[in-house]
Amino acid sequence: MHQEITTSEIGTCCSDFTVDYALLVKDKFYAAYYDENHCITVASRVSDEDRWIISHPKGEWLPEKQRFMHQTEYDSHNYLTLAMDNKGHIHLSGNMHKDKMVWFRSAKPYDIHSLVLGKMTGEREDSATYPLFFYGKNEELFFRYRDGESGNGDDIYNRWDEDENKWIRLQENPLLSGEGLRNAYARLPIFGPDNQWHMIWMWRDTPHCETCHDLSYARSPDLLKWYSHDGYRLPVPITLKKGDIVDASPVKRGLINMSQNIGFDAKRRPLITWHRYDEKGFSQAWIARPEGNKWHKKQISDWKFRWEFSGMGSIPPDIIISAPYLKENYICVDFKLSSGESGTWLLDQETLNVSKTYSHSVSPLPERFYVSYEALAPEAKVQVIPELYKLPPKYFLRWEALPIQRDIPSAKKIRPGMLTLVCSGRSSGERGD
Repeated sequence: MHQEITTSEIGTCCSDFTVDYALLVKDKFYAAYYDENHCITVASRVSDEDRWIISHPKGEWLPEKQRFMHQTEYDSHNYLTLAMDNKGHIHLSGNMHKDKMVWFRSAKPYDIHSLVLGKMTGEREDSATYPLFFYGKNEELFFRYRDGESGNGDDIYNRWDEDENKWIRLQENPLLSGEGLRNAYARLPIFGPDNQWHMIWMWRDTPHCETCHDLSYARSPDLLKWYSHDGYRLPVPITLKKGDIVDASPVKRGLINMSQNIGFDAKRRPLITWHRYDEKGFSQAWIARPEGNKWHKKQISDWKFRWEFSGMGSIPPDIIISAPYLKENYICVDFKLSSGESGTWLLDQETLNVSKTYSHSVSPLPERFYVSYEALAPEAKVQVIPELYKLPPKYFLRWEALPIQRDIPSAKKIRPGMLTLVCSGRSSGERGD
């Protein structure tokens, strides 16, 4: 089938380091990115028009960083993210790695020119990282961030009060606490087909990525009360000693805060995928499911290589594993390796054994969109990210930039790249609803 795809050039963006941008599709398209001067930029466009409207929200001066809050450095942690509340006001956050909270909200609905810097609750907002918005089952707006640093931090959740137009704590305590000894690297809670929230995370003892350990899990009916997979009430904040551990992998055994995901089987049970080393020291993909009072774990790959990682700073993933999903009576898991190999495992629903393995592209767009054509630099890489909050996504941002390099600036001077909106459309012959 032929996939109809259209593109729209948004504007020039910084290409001298890689950091994730944000695409929000609501009444119109909204994109948040850094321009060639490393300044936060927000663009919007009505779907049936060609012209993009551009805005540059301004933040306060940060003396300790010797820059403004709306300017970024070369830190790949400083991604941007967007959301919209139920009154149409735009929320923007990002550009933080152990920094003062950066949060803008538009004073007028749907208006990127009225983005104003504000405080959230005003407490525990001086060392923020990993900001993420998400929506509740009734479209409530939530926000999660880490307070502290790698190896010593807590995960804090806020809720947007629609009546008061302000952020309030979801609950008094952090949801995950490292107790001053470690921190959690968590994926956002996922609302499952069983009407429960499900969340996974791993702990890390230091800023060095090889010190990740103990993949853990919790579920909740309301984001307030949390339980283990077998119904034991977990105290909040959840700590290492009081959590539900899926895989008690120690440090330096291949766990890293990338590529762990949650899906669900036909009986609405959670399925978790991740990777770590096997007993021979090779990197392998794994899947787990709660069965009774224990976690049933299976190795699903048979690789003969080892992704050896260590140290501080952002690094690109050598292994990407998807969330499990159901298709044609199988549990499916996609994988993509830095070697270029990619494909899908088809797992038996009862045993979780691999029934078939297909080698094919698992990229959401045709391969031509991942080929560099701007000639910015020989080492420049294509970046593609999907729209926020939509599965499967229909819209993507594409640009080219120098690769992730542990948050260290490159001495290379290259011209800015072009940020482009890619609209994937539907495949011909696909029925619309």
